[in-house]
Amino acid sequence: MFVRLFDLSLLLNMTKQYLTKERHDVLVQELQDLKNSGRRAVAEKLKRAKEFGDLSENSEYQEAREEQTYLERRIQELTEILRTSEIIKKDSNGGAVVSMGSKVTLQRDGKSFIYTIVGSNEAKPTEGFVSNESPMGKAVLGTKPGDKIQIQTPKGKSDYLIVSVE
Repeated sequence: MFVRLFDLSLLLNMTKQYLTKERHDVLVQELQDLKNSGRRAVAEKLKRAKEFGDLSENSEYQEAREEQTYLERRIQELTEILRTSEIIKKDSNGGAVVSMGSKVTLQRDGKSFIYTIVGSNEAKPTEGFVSNESPMGKAVLGTKPGDKIQIQTPKGKSDYLIVSVE
């Protein structure tokens, strides 16, 4: 039962992942579920598929093996994310400076935008969660209310004012 998981070079190049406590807990639970019930379910499928006979022409067996490969890859991926992760702690600077986990209110052309700075694993820009690795995230980290920033976007440069930091 050999499953090729990851190229070692990929594992060595993993960077630190920033996660909220909530996201960390979700990933830990997913990992536990996959290791326990996920592996049992796949083992049962493999066992049933073997009962159909000739494995070379057994589509149920091939499908179960593919599912096993996917499951083991996801377990490895989650293990590596959790190994390299750092939980975002609420900053004690009282909202003076934008840091990981900060909720930032920006203003551009009279419109307000509110973003929370999170790790790339949790980024959902349309929902207001911006990665610290994105142009927006990089630009706001370390700023404080009253600062002006400029961000290069596909449509050109945009100027923003940092209104508040929570």
